[in-house]
Amino acid sequence: MILFDLKCGGGHQFEAWFRNSQTYEEQREAQAITCPVCGDDDVSKAPMAPNISTRSLREREAAESESQAAREVPAQAQTPQTQAMPPVPGPMPEVYQKLLQEAAHKIRAHVEANFDYVGKSFPEEARKIHYGEAAPRPIYGEASPQESRALREEGVEVMPLPFLPKHDA
Repeated sequence: MILFDLKCGGGHQFEAWFRNSQTYEEQREAQAITCPVCGDDDVSKAPMAPNISTRSLREREAAESESQAAREVPAQAQTPQTQAMPPVPGPMPEVYQKLLQEAAHKIRAHVEANFDYVGKSFPEEARKIHYGEAAPRPIYGEASPQESRALREEGVEVMPLPFLPKHDA
């Protein structure tokens, strides 16, 4: 796995993991990578500082990781303020991956419980609500990156959701 710093056409910077450089290039060409802030699929690599791992650095990081694990607060006792994740150089520690996965599942559960699923008719239904042709209500559904971009260009507020397969819960 490789971590890239990415930048969208809107200037937002974010990180993403890929199997290798070729996988990144294939997904970028297919416009399958979108900005988590604005949903833009015009994404490119941002300048990155090299991550050079030396033996002493690896040993120090391992000691820091063990020390951090000893200070962990159980997830059920955490407040949103304590769940904020600081930037971490190098590979993402497992504890952060777990927190991100838990947050994605909570978002999914909230959306499924409180929003109407409109499936592939999401772009049309979002436009109807935006232009006052349908009653305002929270909806979710499916849209391609191009459809999402077109909606945003029309002023329709949409955002990608971090949905994971249900069997990962």
